[in-house]
Amino acid sequence: MNTKMSASVTKAASENKTAVEKKEPSRRSRVSGIDRVLQVLDFLYEHGSPSGAYMIAKAIGAPLSTVYVIVDDMVEKKLLSRNSEGLLWLGDRLYHYGLAYARSLDFLSVATSEMHDLCRDIGETIQLCGLDGDHMQVLAMADGPGHFQVTSRVGTRVPLNWTASGRLLVGHMSDNERLEIFKRCASPSPTGRADTDPKILSEGAVRAFSQRLSVQAGESDYAVACIAAPVCDEQGACVATISIVLPEQKLMDNTELYTGSVQRSAEKIETVMGWRKH
Repeated sequence: MNTKMSASVTKAASENKTAVEKKEPSRRSRVSGIDRVLQVLDFLYEHGSPSGAYMIAKAIGAPLSTVYVIVDDMVEKKLLSRNSEGLLWLGDRLYHYGLAYARSLDFLSVATSEMHDLCRDIGETIQLCGLDGDHMQVLAMADGPGHFQVTSRVGTRVPLNWTASGRLLVGHMSDNERLEIFKRCASPSPTGRADTDPKILSEGAVRAFSQRLSVQAGESDYAVACIAAPVCDEQGACVATISIVLPEQKLMDNTELYTGSVQRSAEKIETVMGWRKH
């Protein structure tokens, strides 16, 4: 009897241990509520347009029922908005958070002020752009007074090889860093005129950065030109660019006006920030 009881106890203990071991991975892999919220926001940010709950659930690998509960709660709290078609997008609350964050950044305040000054001076669309992973992102924009409209808006992310700013943003990096970035991100542009060869792009980035000027015409959009100058910090790294976006013909008619203007604006931002000698 004692032998049988001992065997039963051992077997029960073994079964209990197995059951616990099976449960532990499930506990460890459980995604918290805040992680799910961030996954939803990150997906919408990367996707760049309103999406349905089903698409979000599929993209983040979460049960549809879970996503329904999360997004409903986020809509109620204005972290998300839902349009008439039921699609979800970033909510008003995030916009206010973003404004508060932007106000705390002296650089963005200084650069935005100069962006608007340049827009008034030359009457063309001006953009501030920064590096976002392997992409260039539009940080701020001032629309020119004319009928010319730029397709890229604030928050737009495009491959670095499509834009004048993209080259400048990596121009201060080492040869290996630039090559690796362009190998990952270089892709054909809508017009087919953007270089995709990593070596050519890397060499062009160094040349543009040394000249503190990058010009592209018709590479990302037909008949659209962009002239950009780097804004560099005290270590000499390009933290952002300021650029003029205008019809290609205008650039050809008065190149010196636009190139000189954008370079002077970049220098003003650096001077106010204390990143260059007064």
